[in-house]
Amino acid sequence: VQLQASGGGSVHTGNSLRLSCTASGFALDHYAIGWSRQAPGKEREGVSCISGTDASTYYTESVKGRFTISRDNAKNTVYLQMNNLKPEDTAVYYCTPGVCQPTGWATAGFWGQGTLVTVSS
Repeated sequence: VQLQASGGGSVHTGNSLRLSCTASGFALDHYAIGWSRQAPGKEREGVSCISGTDASTYYTESVKGRFTISRDNAKNTVYLQMNNLKPEDTAVYYCTPGVCQPTGWATAGFWGQGTLVTVSS
């Protein structure tokens, strides 16, 4: 299982970025995929996920209303649209498979390199 996260960058507060998670060697469409992030000096936290069955989603409280997760099975890609970015969103973002429920996200691991998002004020 190999997932590649991309789309990170350096932006100012209030700007947007769209992260992409692309699979190699297998089809994403039946898998729940989620995004986690790790800020410098902090533990990794689950940000959002989308199920592989009914496309139900989960968002951690701090990103609700600003981030949107979606999937395009034809492109074998899951996206994380991040709007109104804040300095506290600065982190390395990872996408992984796992278990996604409306109440939470449990990653199955298989961490890739991640993509760095830096938000400056």
